[in-house]
Amino acid sequence: MPLRGQIIHNRGLKAVLKEKDEVIRRVLIFLDGFVITVSFIFAFFLRKHFHLVYTLDVFPSVELVSRPPVAMANYLVVLFVVVPLWCAMLYTSGMYHSMRTKSYLEVAWVIIKSAVLLIVAFATVAFLFKIKYVSRIFFAIFVFCGSFFLYLEKLILFSMMHYVREQGYNFRRVLIVGTGKRARDFIEKIRRHREWGIRILGIIDDEPGRENKSVDKNDIAGSLKDIAEILNKWTVDEVIFVIPRSRLNYIEKAIIACETKGIKATVAVDLFELKIARARQTEFDGVPLITFDTTVAKEWELFVKRAVDIVVSGLGIVLFSPLFLFCAILIKATSRGPVFFLQKRVGLNGRKFILYKFRTMYQGSHKKIDAVSDKNIMTGPVFKIKKDPRVTPVGRFLRKFSIDELPQLFNVFTGRMSMVGPRPPIPKEVARYEPWQLRRLSMRPGLTCLWQISGRNEIGFDEWMKLDLEYLDNWSLWLDFMILTKTIPVVIFGKGAY
Repeated sequence: MPLRGQIIHNRGLKAVLKEKDEVIRRVLIFLDGFVITVSFIFAFFLRKHFHLVYTLDVFPSVELVSRPPVAMANYLVVLFVVVPLWCAMLYTSGMYHSMRTKSYLEVAWVIIKSAVLLIVAFATVAFLFKIKYVSRIFFAIFVFCGSFFLYLEKLILFSMMHYVREQGYNFRRVLIVGTGKRARDFIEKIRRHREWGIRILGIIDDEPGRENKSVDKNDIAGSLKDIAEILNKWTVDEVIFVIPRSRLNYIEKAIIACETKGIKATVAVDLFELKIARARQTEFDGVPLITFDTTVAKEWELFVKRAVDIVVSGLGIVLFSPLFLFCAILIKATSRGPVFFLQKRVGLNGRKFILYKFRTMYQGSHKKIDAVSDKNIMTGPVFKIKKDPRVTPVGRFLRKFSIDELPQLFNVFTGRMSMVGPRPPIPKEVARYEPWQLRRLSMRPGLTCLWQISGRNEIGFDEWMKLDLEYLDNWSLWLDFMILTKTIPVVIFGKGAY
């Protein structure tokens, strides 16, 4: 076949495979949209007749559930908003990626996560466009029913697919390239999960000198130089390369052979024994890259986090503006000096910024730190003391209930900080960090964090750093929401603040 014709043929095969995946994805999205629509109509029916269910009259003088004032025709606008919105949340949460290897627990978590994101997104839409006629009881019933029916749909769908695969149908025929420990572990994972529908046709020996005849009862089909011939003879859906990084230079021709046949070639990228960083595929102007990232956040999740920061901090600045004015008058009336305390702090990846707080100490107190240095109760580079004589009576009250931290809402609004994240340290503290502690700077600093809700100054420095790293390793929008929720009682009761 001429080179030009061969290239066109390869592109055609790839396009067909890509188009097939896209069709399956669209069918699944359409099915989910249908389930969400049915859930919406069912929820409206339940809400409309909910007052008939409540017949016990525990509180006869109180109408706990009123009749819905809006007809279904008015709710159709909401239906056209929430269906694509929920499907988008399912898509961004990863519902339609790697369907073959998802567990039921993973599916349930994706649905729960998408439901929470839907609530936040619709609340924002309702606030911006002043949609006030939607019953909160109806929406709660809808989200619950939608989540239940979506999971039931996935349960039925996945059970059918797993059953079909276990019977030997709808499976992928793969070649495994590699005979080392990593390849053996990979083969063992496939063997344990028959429901994935992956059938290993044979093993390609990447180092023929070993003279292996089989790997975990899978026959050696040949060496790297034999791949082109094997692909011509056998029906293969995918070739998976699980080889040491020292052998990467030897697989180029094998990958080109897969490309020529239009067969998917996958390279395992666990090439380094990294303890924290996760590998992900990225692209830079058409150049495929493998990125090792120590944070679990996806770009869309960071976008949502930043959007929440802007909305919450903006509302906070407006709502607390009378309190800002009152605190400013109180500080100026009780002690000399400026209203605000400005201090250089270290933010995302070492960026310096100016942090704003209400002044809680007497003017010039920072120059007297040597006089109280022997009272430091914290280990490590952080300086904290109880009953600091440099703090004003008003400042003590502001610190007790974290009111002095409120001006940091301006730092959040401008993007220097986030509502939730590791507390921003001062440069001289960072200079004394141990190497493992520096990773806490890899996320935007926040107003509150795990340390804040776990005891604050009652926690030692090393434990504080470990809590920040635990936050980074387990970050999610849901975790941020939980921390914000738990911060409220901590602030009200002033736990660990002085």
